[in-house]
Amino acid sequence: MILISHRGNIDGKNPEKENTVAYITEALDKGYHCEIDVCKFDGKQFYLGHDEPQESVSMSWLRDNTLWCHAKTFNALEAMVAFGIHCFYHKSDDYTITSRGWIWAYPGMPGGKYSIAVHPEKLHPADVNKFAGVCSDHIGKFND
Repeated sequence: MILISHRGNIDGKNPEKENTVAYITEALDKGYHCEIDVCKFDGKQFYLGHDEPQESVSMSWLRDNTLWCHAKTFNALEAMVAFGIHCFYHKSDDYTITSRGWIWAYPGMPGGKYSIAVHPEKLHPADVNKFAGVCSDHIGKFND
């Protein structure tokens, strides 16, 4: 199963640290994939952040194969697609498709072998096992 840390979180939300390069790198170093929010591209740099730019990052850093980049704006989405960065965009859709063909399921939605369960804590454990992966703020709980 693919284990995806939500914004770098492993054992619960940490708003002061999440979506920062240092925090995300800690999760990556522990062997997790990471879902991150990319909110801006200014023509040269991408910026991490959920609602507003927090920290600039390079295109090469975003190309890490274990990052799942959630574009928060059309500008960021278009640039990431153009540069071959693994990304997706959604607001409240039941499902969306990532640029690498994974089905990203809204929390609580059922899924299958090509799907990622977002916040799988909202699902019955037997249903979680049907997914290819999970994305959670508590990803450490799924490391068994």
